Amino acid sequence: MMNLFNLEGKTALITGGVHGLGMAMAKGLGQAGAKIVVNELNSQEAVDHAVAAYRSEGIEAYGYLFDVTDEEAVIAAIKKIEAEVGPIDILINNAGIIKRTPMLEMEVKDFAAVVNVDLISPFIVSRTVVKGMIARGGGKIINICSMMSELGRDSVSAYAAAKGGLKMLTKNMATEWAKFNIQTNGIGPGYFATSQTAPIRVDGHPFNEFIISRTPANRWGEPEDLQGAAIFLSSKASDFVNGHILYVDGGILATIGKPSNE
Repeated sequence: MMNLFNLEGKTALITGGVHGLGMAMAKGLGQAGAKIVVNELNSQEAVDHAVAAYRSEGIEAYGYLFDVTDEEAVIAAIKKIEAEVGPIDILINNAGIIKRTPMLEMEVKDFAAVVNVDLISPFIVSRTVVKGMIARGGGKIINICSMMSELGRDSVSAYAAAKGGLKMLTKNMATEWAKFNIQTNGIGPGYFATSQTAPIRVDGHPFNEFIISRTPANRWGEPEDLQGAAIFLSSKASDFVNGHILYVDGGILATIGKPSNE
């Protein structure tokens, strides 16, 4: 049964996998046996630090610098990765940005920048990688969506628009590519304990209280909570799962509020 989740012999590319949730998912795949490839936009130091962290845990890892929004750069990088590391069997489109600005104050260029990274880059990278997957007879693509794929929230209009679009792009990828034995799915993380959320997770902070009260699991997610979903959607265990968004959110989307204790 455990062979269903075994990723030995597989190569996985995780865009933006040099820190945070991307690194947590990549470590999960590495611990399941996959070779890990991560990318970053412009910091070789960040890439080197991440690769060293993976290798310190016994994970075979490689890092590359390229811009996921630049089609020519992506094509060149994928060609180089497949020549130096091996064919990409698993792609996790994790790279993303967010700009928290009310719509009335947001510049069009800033809105477009978010959409470019969060929606257009998964299209560019997936379309580049999938050609090799088709030629080899299969593969796995995971798009990192969000609860904002389903819900709106103040000041994140561009992010919500992009993540809502990514949900539908995931379904369309599945529609077009399932016949090639390629499974395309998404993961929608809830609110997680990361270095970015540390300032608002302190006791007494209004947002910390809000998230805990809004989450049936009564806690923030830990980065490791995403590993099972990533391994499942990367493995043979999900060979007949296509076009699905797996929300890992402690139950937030399942309820309009925290269940009563009465």
